[in-house]
Amino acid sequence: MISLDRLSTDYPVWFCDIWGVVHNGHAPFDTSVAALARHRQQGGHVILVSNSPRTADGVVLQLNQIGVDPASYDAAVTSGDVTRDLMLRHGGGKLYHLGAARDLSLFAGLDVERVPLDQAGAVICTGLVHDDIETPANYRDILADIRARNLTFICANPDKRVRKGNHLAYCAGALAELYEAMGGKVLMAGKPFAPIYDLARRKASSLADKGAKILAIGDGPETDILGAANQGIPCLYVTGGVRDHTEDMAAELAEIRALVPSANVLAAVSELSF
Repeated sequence: MISLDRLSTDYPVWFCDIWGVVHNGHAPFDTSVAALARHRQQGGHVILVSNSPRTADGVVLQLNQIGVDPASYDAAVTSGDVTRDLMLRHGGGKLYHLGAARDLSLFAGLDVERVPLDQAGAVICTGLVHDDIETPANYRDILADIRARNLTFICANPDKRVRKGNHLAYCAGALAELYEAMGGKVLMAGKPFAPIYDLARRKASSLADKGAKILAIGDGPETDILGAANQGIPCLYVTGGVRDHTEDMAAELAEIRALVPSANVLAAVSELSF
């Protein structure tokens, strides 16, 4: 069993995923939240690094509504934050939004117009409109229409699935995968891609000593673990998010290491606990 006390000492800065680690979309994971708070009490820093298509302000508002203790983190960075730059650089200021109305805050303050598909220069996808009942198959026709128009597909959330309560819901990354399979061009800036880690490092540099070691924590092999590997950051894998809990942590750890051979996965855990 790995010691979080040791990890807290060895890695002062933690880049921690949110969905599947801090909460399940409806309620906090109290033990994990308490562990993050303790790390901060011991002098460490926690940057929440999320593939949410919302801005950091929107994510913090959601955390407050769910009941996540604000003492458990210093700051948040999101895929939505870094995606806004892609929105400005593609589509000529005219974007078609594919996703739920709750994500429209992504447009706030940007010199970008939300337009019908036949007027769009690119598409910004924040997810499925009704992710509680829909699957990517429901979007084949509109994705085929977008592909016929040869539009760039900006994906605000590279996650393919996320656990919401007791079920897995599809995310924007699943639609991006389908669009790419159709031959379409997809752009992403969230995990596992570099822009979101660059932003997280800038946040950390304003809090921690220069050169402070970083630990990444997450539940997504294709996002959290691969992203950490690409950045050369050691990581902690949390089970039970996009994958079911397991009783055999050694087997789970071996499987994750096989899936992402370049990753320095220190351990697999079911929750964060000192």
